Amino acid sequence: MGDVGPPGPRLGADGSRRLRVRTRPGHPDFLDLPWDAPLEEWDSPRLVEVARGLHRHVVRFVDYDGALYALKQMSARLAQREHAMLRRMAGESLPVVEAVGVVGRAAVAGGLPDVLITRYLDFSLPYRTLFAHQHPEPAEVRGLYNRLLDALTMLLVRLHLNGFFWGDCSLSNTLFRRDAGALAAYVVDLETGEWHPRLSAGQRRHDVEVTRVNVAGGLMDLHAELSLPADPDPVETGDDLVARYERLWRELTHEEVVGRDERYRIEARIRRLNELGFDVDEVELEATEDGDRLVVKTAVTERGYHRQRLLSLVGLHAQENQARSLLNDLASFRAHLERQSGRPVPESVAAYRWVNDIFEPTVAAIPESERGKREPAEVFHEVIGHKWFLSEKAGHDVGLSETLRSYFERVLPTAEEEKTVLVNRDGYMSYG
Repeated sequence: MGDVGPPGPRLGADGSRRLRVRTRPGHPDFLDLPWDAPLEEWDSPRLVEVARGLHRHVVRFVDYDGALYALKQMSARLAQREHAMLRRMAGESLPVVEAVGVVGRAAVAGGLPDVLITRYLDFSLPYRTLFAHQHPEPAEVRGLYNRLLDALTMLLVRLHLNGFFWGDCSLSNTLFRRDAGALAAYVVDLETGEWHPRLSAGQRRHDVEVTRVNVAGGLMDLHAELSLPADPDPVETGDDLVARYERLWRELTHEEVVGRDERYRIEARIRRLNELGFDVDEVELEATEDGDRLVVKTAVTERGYHRQRLLSLVGLHAQENQARSLLNDLASFRAHLERQSGRPVPESVAAYRWVNDIFEPTVAAIPESERGKREPAEVFHEVIGHKWFLSEKAGHDVGLSETLRSYFERVLPTAEEEKTVLVNRDGYMSYG
C-alpha cells in the first residue's frame, strides 16, 4: 500500500472499521497477520526468532520471503512520532533502521496499541550477541569494548552534528554491523529523540551524560549475565566514551588559525577528517585584522567519504571501513596493472577490471551454506587480509584461488562458533 495520506481503514466482514494500515511501496501489506490479537499472543507461521536486544515494548519479527521485519507494539502517538523521525533521519543519511509503516488498531476490540513496522537491519547484531561468542579473557573483552565505544561515539557525534538530540542513547537502543574489523552503529529506538536547528553545548553534554550512564549500566548487566572479567571496568568504560566523544567532536568542529604561508595545514586537516570517515562540505577562509592570517572553518557533512567514493567508482554499497579496505585493494590492483603494462591505467579501467577479475569471483566463491550470514564486502575484506597473511608467511604472493580455498576451509566463521577478527593499522589479520 502506498505511503501517501493518512493510514487507510481495513473493514471487517460487518463493515466496521478495524485497522488503519500504512506501508511504503516495495514492502508487503502485512494484512495476513493476526492484528486483532496483542503481539505477545501471536501464533503466526511468519514469526521468526532473531538476535535481539532488550526492549521496553513488545517486539516480534516476521519473515516475508526472506525479508525480515520488526513489529513494535506501542501507543498511537509514539508509533506515528517514531515513524516520522525515522523517515527524517533516513532522509538526512543518518544510520537508522528503515521505517516501513504503522498499523493503527484503536478500533479493534479491546483498543489494542498501534504497531510500528521497520525493516530488520540485515547482518546486524545487538551488543549482547557480540559478546556471546567471546572467551571471557580481558584482552578480548577490552578489544570488543573499544570497537563498541568507537561505533557508539561516531554515531552520537553524527547525530549531534545534524541537530538530533537522542535523549536515551544506549547499547540496547543500537544495532551493530561488522565493518572491516570495526563496528558500525545504527539507531533502533528513538522515542525520546528531538530535532533542533543546532544543539547547544548543554544539550550535547546532557545527551553524552545519559549515554555514559546507560553504557555503564548495560555493561554491568552484561558482566553479571556472562561472568565477564572485572577488567575492563564498566564505569571506567562509560567515562572513556565521554573522552572519545570530546576528542572526536573537537577534531570535527574546532576552528584553526593558519598563516598565509601555511596553506598545507588546511589540506592536512581535510585529510584527517577524511580518515575519520567524514566529508568536508566547505572551507571558509577569513582574513584577520592584521591581514596576514586566515581562519579555517571546516563544515563537516555526513560520514561516508570512502563509501561514496567506492559507490561512484564501481557501484558497490559498503560500510565506511569496508569501503576504505576495498579502495585500498583497488589501488593496489591498479598499480599491478600499471607494472604489467608499463604505462598508466585510468582509474575507471582499473575499477572495471577489479570488479570483474577480483571482487566478483571472490563473492561467487562464498559457499552456499554461508551466504547471507555476512555482507559480501565484509567477506572480501577478510579474504584480502588473509591473502596478505598467507603471502607474508610463504614469502611470495599467494594467488587468489589458493587464498579463497584456505579462507573458506579454515577461516570463515560458522553459524555455531564465530571467530574474532582483529585488524591492526598495517592490515594484518589474526584469527582467534
